[in-house]
Amino acid sequence: MEQKKIDRINELSRLARQRELTEEEQRERAALRAEYIADFRRATIDVLENTYIVTPDGKKHKLQKKSEKPK
Repeated sequence: MEQKKIDRINELSRLARQRELTEEEQRERAALRAEYIADFRRATIDVLENTYIVTPDGKKHKLQKKSEKPK
């Protein structure tokens, strides 16, 4: 997510503490937050998909999804 959009989320949050947001501002804030959360989830999944567990004997095992059974 672009820094400009993150700055806008922060700006809208500051405004919300000072006064009630307009309907348009509330919709904009909701859309920006949804985009931010989607980017966060996508980045977290990427990290987890590239995570390996190294056992004491030096073998590497890919981190498995919780629903998958170990091989």
